[in-house]
Amino acid sequence: MLNPITDTVYKKNPVSYETGFFIFITPVCGFLDLMIEVNESSGVYNNFINIKKRKQMKRIWILALAMSLVQCKEAVTAQKNKEETATTTTTTTTTTTTEEKEVADIVTYLASDELGGRDTGTEGYEKAVVYVENTFKKFGVAPYFESYRDNFEVQGQKTCNVVGYLKGTDEKLANEFVILGAHLDHIGHAKENEAKDKVANGANDNAAGSAAVISLARYFAEKKDNKRSILFVLFGAEERGLLGSKNLAGVLKEKNLDLYTMVNFEMIGVPMNNKNYTAYITGFHKSNMAQKMNEYAGKDLVGFLEKAKEFSLFKRSDNYPFHQVFNVPAQTISTFDFTNYKYYHHVDDEAAEMDFAFMARLINECAPVLSKIINAKTKEIVYNN
Repeated sequence: MLNPITDTVYKKNPVSYETGFFIFITPVCGFLDLMIEVNESSGVYNNFINIKKRKQMKRIWILALAMSLVQCKEAVTAQKNKEETATTTTTTTTTTTTEEKEVADIVTYLASDELGGRDTGTEGYEKAVVYVENTFKKFGVAPYFESYRDNFEVQGQKTCNVVGYLKGTDEKLANEFVILGAHLDHIGHAKENEAKDKVANGANDNAAGSAAVISLARYFAEKKDNKRSILFVLFGAEERGLLGSKNLAGVLKEKNLDLYTMVNFEMIGVPMNNKNYTAYITGFHKSNMAQKMNEYAGKDLVGFLEKAKEFSLFKRSDNYPFHQVFNVPAQTISTFDFTNYKYYHHVDDEAAEMDFAFMARLINECAPVLSKIINAKTKEIVYNN
């Protein structure tokens, strides 16, 4: 039940407690004074309480009322502060914005020397897989298969993709899927530098892209409004020839998965040089994905990079097998423009070289765009004729 004073009257008529006290106590004091004067003028003296004691009682009544006012005000103020704190805490714990620290923590761990460059079949890659599995569990992202792992072998070495799953909320659209992916593996070691470092940490390639997918998994898990189902995939053995994505595309095709589109993230750790868009998309002219993304963003979020076409980057990342197997738009978002980063497959591809503020901004710009793709009433992203 609502408190009839603090929750109804006070909120509708915001008179301060101090003002209310004086409004109330003034007539009370007047009444007490009147009673004392009547008793004094009539010469009636109570055997137990004389006039002086009546005046003392007046002071006691006023003091008691004042103390009650203070206690009441403190109690209401404490309750109000408690409610405000609870509201603030709730807002903080359910925020869907990707923070710079979140991205930095993910990349710093995945690109640490402890993981040894995350090469296929190594202990370091296994640690990366376990990290992603535990993170998905924490977010409430379910495994798509019996476990998070899509297992396969590369030249006798056991490895896997990590596949997280959020079921769609719409009864019909939940049967359609969008894949958000990035490769988790790297090359392990590279040419030793002057500091005798041989570990190719793979911060930009591709702990950065992995951080985007992991952050987006949290984003959608918290929002809980994805009408289509989503697969969050961290691919293995990309550096061995897109083997992880080839394996998963084949497995999902056998399951007759209804794939709407696939968006891949590759090397997004530093901003591009002198461009009027934030990132580029491979296979720019193959579909209307770039146009729809920019429409959804209300700005030039992704653009065309001539070098990407020149070097056939559309065919060189994990989007390509899904394009081949499912014949649906599957493209990669990247910011590596061949001029802005000199440590490709290099031991100095370290977390310290990443621009985490930029990464967080890019992920935050992509998130609502991807949400619109996932929640569109129809499959608006299509191949160009």
